[in-house]
Parts: sequence; structure tokens; C-alpha cells
Amino acid sequence: MIYKVASACIGIILVMAWTYQPVDKLVDRSVVSVLEELGADYSDKRPNMSIPGVSVEVGRSIIEDGFAQKPGGGNTGQQSKHFVCTSCHNTQREDPDLAISDPEARLKYTSDRNMPFLQATTLYGAVNRDTYYNGDYYKKYGDLVNAARNDVRGAIQLCAVECAQGRSLDDWEAESILAYMWTKELQIEDLGLAAEEKAIIEDVLSGNGDKEAAKFMINEKYLHGSPATFVVPPADRKAGTGFQGDPEKGMLVYKNSCLHCHENGKYSFFQMDDHAITHKYLNRKADGYSRQSIYQVIRWGVPTKSGKRSYMPQYTSERMSDQQLADLRAYISQRAE
Repeated sequence: MIYKVASACIGIILVMAWTYQPVDKLVDRSVVSVLEELGADYSDKRPNMSIPGVSVEVGRSIIEDGFAQKPGGGNTGQQSKHFVCTSCHNTQREDPDLAISDPEARLKYTSDRNMPFLQATTLYGAVNRDTYYNGDYYKKYGDLVNAARNDVRGAIQLCAVECAQGRSLDDWEAESILAYMWTKELQIEDLGLAAEEKAIIEDVLSGNGDKEAAKFMINEKYLHGSPATFVVPPADRKAGTGFQGDPEKGMLVYKNSCLHCHENGKYSFFQMDDHAITHKYLNRKADGYSRQSIYQVIRWGVPTKSGKRSYMPQYTSERMSDQQLADLRAYISQRAE
């Protein structure tokens, strides 16, 4: 009898062990949801969904198409006659390591995923950042960055009016863009936490340990603002940037950056393609000091002018390195032969 009871107990234990699954407090969690559970407050960044017309779909439409359906019916006018948000911003993750701004790693990561290689930071994870228009953007926009540096809504409006050279957004439009951006927030799985780090954070979420230490562990895994350093073109255009160019990598820059805007006049009056005659022209102009030089336009951009508000924004060193600029020149030179 004792043997039978013991056997039954062992059977029950084995069944329980077989069916028990540990609770993973980080599975399918966003970074913000975990940080909020640890005491962070993101309420000021949340969109005001009570404003008539605010929706994620409206935000997506403005970002991708440049217009959206009005609350009372019909469509808005184009936010900008020149650009849409995705002219310069990706909407998906574009860096393999979210704690580092590395244009070399970004080019490979985006190319592997058939994404463009752009001047502006991706909207993926934008709501997770604390600052916007960092670094040298003050040199470009001056005091206008004051309303945008620490305020995502201010950053959205500055981008709409100055970067896109368009009209300011109504509240329902801006809040809709913010609502869409919240669908692109960072996920815990994006951070690449080690098993030991996950265990520590989960222990804190269970009521044990230091919440501030857990928040620090999460926060150090991603950049809270995108660095921006303006650099001048090489003084000697014939010598170039001083780096040995790799035409294969330069091809990626050309196809994923230059053609993103210039192919078939998509966002530019200056049309480009991958034909040898185009590369001959670009190669011939590269050594000069006009806006036709790749060194000039990539590092200084092309400003707006009377009667033509569209322009080319420059690439900071964090968005295209001098090595990549040398790679681009090498590809153009190779194709021009």
C-alpha cells in the first residue's frame, strides 16, 4: 500500500514538472512597458487619442503618403509638396546594435533587409529617445531646436515645417503621427540582453532587487538621442577623403542612398540612374567645388532657394562616414570607365 501511494505521488510530481512552464516576465514586452513597471513615467509622450480624428492609420498615412483623411471626411492637402517622412526616415530598425551609431554596420544591416540608407534617424524607437535634433543641428536650425530638443511633439513639428519644407501640422495630425510612432517602439527582444541580465530584471519585476539598477541595465542598451556631427568636404577634392575606396560597398551607398531620392526624379529635380553616362558626369564633377560634386552635396547638402523650396539635406558623419564617401567615389569611378 505504501509503495502504491509513493508511486502515485512520484507520478503526480512528474506530471507537474512536465507541465510547469516558468513565467518569463520579458516575453513580448516593449521596453517602455517594462520601464514603466519599474517606475518610469512616459505619460507626457503618449498621444492624446481623445482629439477627434486621431488614429494610428492617420499617422501612417501622413508619414508614408503625405496626407490623410480628415475627421469630417475628405483628405487633407499634402503636408509638403516636396517630401514625405520616409524620404529621409526609415520606419524599421536600422542598427544591429542599438547602443552604437555606426554607419558601416548600418549600411550592411539595411542593405541585407532591402532598406534605404538615409540622412535621418529611423522612426523606429523614436518614442524611446529623450532628445532630438542633437549635436550640430543647432548650427542649422538655431533656436528652432529649443522647442524640439527635449520634446517629441516639437521635433515632429520642426521636421514637418523645416526639414520637409511643408506646413505645420494640426493637433490631430501631430498626435496621429505620435500614435503611429508608438507602434514602432523598441521591444525588449531588440536589446540583446544576456540571459543573466534578463534573470536580474525578471527578479526585480518579481519584487526583489534594485529597480534603479534594472532600469539602468535596460537604458544602457540603446541610444537615447542620435548624435549628429557636421563635417566639411575634403579641401582637396582630387585627393578625396584620404581613404581607399571599396567599389562594392560604394555600390550599396549609391543604390540605397543616391537613387532613393534621385532615380526618376523621385524627390529631386536632378535625376540619376546607374548608367555609365551618369557616372561619367558624376565622376567628372566630383573634383570640383560646385553642387554637382558628390563631396559638396553630401557634406553640405543643397539649400533651398527662391522659387525652389526642395533641397538636399546633408549626411552627418554618423549617417555616412568618410570611408563610405570614398567607397561611393570608387564605385562611380569604376562605373565611369
